[in-house]
Amino acid sequence: MSEIALHTRLKPGCEEEYDRVHATIPSELDAALREAGVSSWRIWRSGRDLFHLVEVEDYAAMRAFLAEHPANVPWQARMAELLDVPDDYSGAAPDVRLVWELP
Repeated sequence: MSEIALHTRLKPGCEEEYDRVHATIPSELDAALREAGVSSWRIWRSGRDLFHLVEVEDYAAMRAFLAEHPANVPWQARMAELLDVPDDYSGAAPDVRLVWELP
């Protein structure tokens, strides 16, 4: 199991809508994420900045599985309306790396 940290950013003025949309995740998307090997996905928001912590068996395999999944495609279209830079699934490697950890 891997822990993957991600950072995304909302378009100005989309903070409350993002929170509202995430209040209830579609059950089909929940099932697809679990089938893709995700055991946990947590998101923190500070203003427009979003910080994700994903626990997943294989991050690249998860993205490949979800890229065209019928539960994920409409969800990503909705997120594209809210995110400053929508995820187009062109890259598989996150750009947030662990620098320090309390031993």
